[in-house]
Amino acid sequence: MRRCGALGGAAILALVCSGAGLPAFLLPAGARDGDAELPSTVDANPPGKGGQAVAPALRQAARAAEAVASYADRLERAEARRVAAAKSWGLRRAPLRAPAPTKRKPKLTTEPGHVEGAGLPPVIVQVPTDEKVVFLTIDDGAEKDPELLKMLRQLDVPFSGFLTDEVAREDYGYFREAVRDGAGMHNHSVSHPELTRLTYTQQREEICRQQDTLEKEIGERPSLFRPPYGAYDRDTLRAAASCGVEVVPLWAEEAFPDRIEWGRSDRKFHPGDIILTHFRGTGEWSGSMADMVRRVLDTVTEQGFAVARLEDYI
Repeated sequence: MRRCGALGGAAILALVCSGAGLPAFLLPAGARDGDAELPSTVDANPPGKGGQAVAPALRQAARAAEAVASYADRLERAEARRVAAAKSWGLRRAPLRAPAPTKRKPKLTTEPGHVEGAGLPPVIVQVPTDEKVVFLTIDDGAEKDPELLKMLRQLDVPFSGFLTDEVAREDYGYFREAVRDGAGMHNHSVSHPELTRLTYTQQREEICRQQDTLEKEIGERPSLFRPPYGAYDRDTLRAAASCGVEVVPLWAEEAFPDRIEWGRSDRKFHPGDIILTHFRGTGEWSGSMADMVRRVLDTVTEQGFAVARLEDYI
């Protein structure tokens, strides 16, 4: 739904008039295989010269009008549910919706001050974009709070997880559920060591073995890796590249239930910022994961930003 929000009725009708027709997901039931009947208000064979040629266009226009009305109704009902969910979760207002991502993803380059080199994955703390979007990322997998998934599902807010096998393996089913909701799951090592204290071979074992585990448990080999504690060196990047890692996302801000730790003195989000938080609970925090999400979303929305899906941009 997030990706389709910008496609209005005028755009849909323009598709029809151009001869391209409607996208398949907007066709009413039965129309996708060409078997839909005309609404009773449309005459399939209007009188007059050229009536047979006009009939297909009328049928297509009728189906387009029906699909536009149905689509608009679905959007309206979905947004009403989202506004109600924001109220029930104690948000000040419903989160802003992210714009549809561009088809061409931005070229990523290593942030100044970070290790770079030929063949090494870029290290970033934000995605190059002019859109007022930020990205929520959650590390390790220690706390598996069902309220977190419920809250983000109801609010239609995406996130990306970076999993450490040592704590995530207690219940990979929890993270598979998150993936079904649209989340991405990526690599945060096997046992969460400070990688710069390890040899190249040991680092490679930590990264590559978790790649294998996540491919088996989640069903897709990750393209993103976040080093524990943000600590890495050239060997880390070499090892990650050898395991199929394409990008190393660090972070610009870190979120907790009671505060946001800002990476810049202006204490503001910037377009493309990556937000770090952790799978934690009241045992270690002064609040729950829902409290943390509430703080993030209220602050993001107040500053005029939306939370977007990181995988749509890198």
